[in-house]
Amino acid sequence: MWRSRNERDGTTVVCIACGTSLPRADAREYDKHGNRWERHGKSFEHLCKACYRDLCHQPRGELEALLLDVEDELRAERSADRQTVSEDDAEARRDAETGSASGARSDGSDSQAAFLSTYVRAVEARYGSVEESERDSE
Repeated sequence: MWRSRNERDGTTVVCIACGTSLPRADAREYDKHGNRWERHGKSFEHLCKACYRDLCHQPRGELEALLLDVEDELRAERSADRQTVSEDDAEARRDAETGSASGARSDGSDSQAAFLSTYVRAVEARYGSVEESERDSE
């Protein structure tokens, strides 16, 4: 009996969640838009079976667009921070030349905390605060 075409090509893929390399036939497709059945013009990422089982399979609605907006905002903030760092470095050089001391500069918070803070702001801007929705439901 003939083997399936997937087994013949020997393609391997990498799980986007855990990084495991595995045969394509042993992987599950992941579509970030939540519709793996609409295949035209798409390329899919892959998950191993264990990571696929751990996924939440509930509809994602506008989640992907929200995450892209958060990433854009973080990118803009980092760009502005780099500009500020450049200005602070120039000021520090001037201070060193004149002998004056300026205060210590903080280079921002942990990237995870920055992401969560930006995410919460974006969710509240789109959907209102949790407190508002709790009051409305009472």
